[in-house]
Amino acid sequence: MPALAQAPAQAESQLIRAAVLRVDTPDLPPISRLELPPEDIGFAGARLAIEDNDTTGRFMGQDFDAVEVAATPETAGEELDRLLGEGIQFVVLLADDETTVALADQAGDRALVFNAAARGDALRGEQCRANLIHTAPSHAMLADGLAQFLMWKRWPRWFIVHGSHPEDLALAEAYRRAATKFGAQIVEEREFTDTGGARSTDSGHVQVQAQLPVFTQRAPDHDIMITADENGVFAGYMPYHTWDARLVAGSAGLVPRSWHPALEAWGATQFQNRFERLVNRPMREEDYQTWIALRMVGEAATRTQSADPAALRDYILSPDFQIAGFKGQKLTVRDWDHQLRQPILLTTGLLTASVSPQDEYLHQTSPLDTLGIDRPETACTF
Repeated sequence: MPALAQAPAQAESQLIRAAVLRVDTPDLPPISRLELPPEDIGFAGARLAIEDNDTTGRFMGQDFDAVEVAATPETAGEELDRLLGEGIQFVVLLADDETTVALADQAGDRALVFNAAARGDALRGEQCRANLIHTAPSHAMLADGLAQFLMWKRWPRWFIVHGSHPEDLALAEAYRRAATKFGAQIVEEREFTDTGGARSTDSGHVQVQAQLPVFTQRAPDHDIMITADENGVFAGYMPYHTWDARLVAGSAGLVPRSWHPALEAWGATQFQNRFERLVNRPMREEDYQTWIALRMVGEAATRTQSADPAALRDYILSPDFQIAGFKGQKLTVRDWDHQLRQPILLTTGLLTASVSPQDEYLHQTSPLDTLGIDRPETACTF
């Protein structure tokens, strides 16, 4: 067809490249086999984000790509250098707190790094980095989200049981801070020491049924037990095994999360369905946190109509930036610590029981800033 043959070629698409770097560490299997991490955890969220970005991008002359890299703590630095050497300036990182800080420092001004896994408050405080944006909620945000609901329920007396790992102690500290912030009373704290070994055996339920009631015996009168168990050592066993007939929350029971596969409100049903059609499994928190990180890049590219990494970074960190996250309101970035503001889902195994911030908690800037470390409290200095 001569008319088509003579038509001018379309302008070349702008390519916006990113990478997802997942740092896997050897660990014992979780208490329940239902919690075994899928091989594509995090990466699956990235694939949906690229599809979503391309849906809009094709009309804007923009094309998006995300390289997926699984590394170990020993190889992560080398992999990051390789990605940066390829010109990639947006890196979504799934790693623990220590590795996240080290890799952010290694990237320096060569890349904008999105923390899609590490929850430590120190990463948003004294160890914050100007090139690091947090799409994973912090310990303080999760603790505050749960605390608001418990206070709304008039359950102010908490019995805290925490693990012995540093991450467990940090989470317990977040609950202490939340208790002070919202007026709860911690009646007692106990530490569950991780002695190593298998987390589940053929006779495990027999031992649990005998041992955990004794461990929780003679606790002062309390409304609820709050567990702080970031490593999945004991909290999953606590419901129905406490000495007193009490509910369990925190790391088991009623759990604060960034995402839950049963959420249906605010268009989430369609979002869940698209993800499940893509990868044939429910979405996990790491998938959501990776998805929204890459969507932030896509949203910035759409709004600025640019593929320039510096322009996209400036827009993401500007007061004008906002992103839809299927949580009922636009999400924005705190300028004092680069934490993504977001509601916290309070979830059971089957559904979302509530969403914080609760309506009773107001704030002069945003109700979302009642969750986590607010501007006057921050120890972050860029």
